[in-house]
Amino acid sequence: MSSNIYGLNQNIADSQEEQRRLYKRTLIIVSISQVFGGAGLAAGVTVGALLAEQILGTDAFAGLPTALFTLGSAGAALIVGRISQTFGRRTGLTAGFVTGGLGAIGVILAAITNSIILLLISLLIYGAGTATNLQARYAGTDLANNKQRATAVSMTMVFTTFGAVAGPNLVNVMGEIASSMGVLSLAGPFILSAAAYILAGLVLFAMLRPDPLVIARTIEATKQVVPDIEQPTDTTFAANKSGVIVGATIMVLTQIVMVAIMTMTPIHMKNHGHGLGEIGLVIGFHIGAMYLPSLVTGMLVDKFGRIPMAIASGCTLLLAGLTAALAPGDSMIFLILALSLLGLGWNLGLISGTALIVDSTTTATRAKTQGTVDVLIALSGAMGGAFSGMIVAHSSYPTLSLAGGILAMVLIPVVFWSRRGEK
Repeated sequence: MSSNIYGLNQNIADSQEEQRRLYKRTLIIVSISQVFGGAGLAAGVTVGALLAEQILGTDAFAGLPTALFTLGSAGAALIVGRISQTFGRRTGLTAGFVTGGLGAIGVILAAITNSIILLLISLLIYGAGTATNLQARYAGTDLANNKQRATAVSMTMVFTTFGAVAGPNLVNVMGEIASSMGVLSLAGPFILSAAAYILAGLVLFAMLRPDPLVIARTIEATKQVVPDIEQPTDTTFAANKSGVIVGATIMVLTQIVMVAIMTMTPIHMKNHGHGLGEIGLVIGFHIGAMYLPSLVTGMLVDKFGRIPMAIASGCTLLLAGLTAALAPGDSMIFLILALSLLGLGWNLGLISGTALIVDSTTTATRAKTQGTVDVLIALSGAMGGAFSGMIVAHSSYPTLSLAGGILAMVLIPVVFWSRRGEK
């Protein structure tokens, strides 16, 4: 069997037409899994803080769920990256999504038993789905050339939008289903998360063959080239640590800002009299803005470069923070605008940073490096989620939003530092 698989991989590596076909097929399969993955991610994010507040009895720790499942995603990102490096994307991504689904089931059981300990443990495990949903974006880049990488990332993220927007807008329906089963209504969305994550894993396990990372390694080993692949035109970031550092910094800063503001928005809205449906609508717009513009932003990153779009990310996040800080608490329009800008700024930072990481690595270490970088992203999200509740409890939501926007502007000196390194 292994000799047959090796022969198939070698045949693909020797055929440029087969490489093109596999590249397109991989994008389609990963995109399908991202529809389910997006639903699993968004449903839990929408009500996580509210569920914790209800079980814990205080909003001072409302950022704890985000902190826990992003902390859990940090460990999962490292493990999924290592598994993918050793066994391929299919095995790593499948394991990650299924684990996230089991974590969601644990959250439901915690709500049924009113167990704080089980809730905290399950949220950590649930984070595996978040990490895997993020890492899946790399699978489409394994067979892409340097002029396609950002676009490849963006295509998979566009499909995440369908599930990500549907998830928050199904919170009322899932809440009613949970209530009819005698479960806390806020645990309902985690039923959707469990099913969605497990389905995403099954899609990848059944269909992601041959494995794109394994094929990419075979191509490099036999010194064959995917059609139209050239050396990266931005040679500063070609297989060097500078590109990894800058790309990671861009994604870490955008993650901190996005998670911090997003986490406390449902609590801020609830305190101003908004219902669960309105909260779901705002978060739906936010998550839609995180993913839906991807196809356009991916092409812009490939066309105009990683650095200019990273600067655009910082400026957009600053505008988002200012809008959220100045928005009246009872204004749905301004909250939707602020959270949409927040999602767009994150999108620009993630795609430009991801492209830099891929530009700067080879297949020999790529998945492992990507997993390590995603650990930093997850830890930064955990930090943003943990401190967001404390900042709001001791100050206010506008203060948090303004601080986040200012922090995003750190991207500018980082970019100038990287440009100076070119000289």
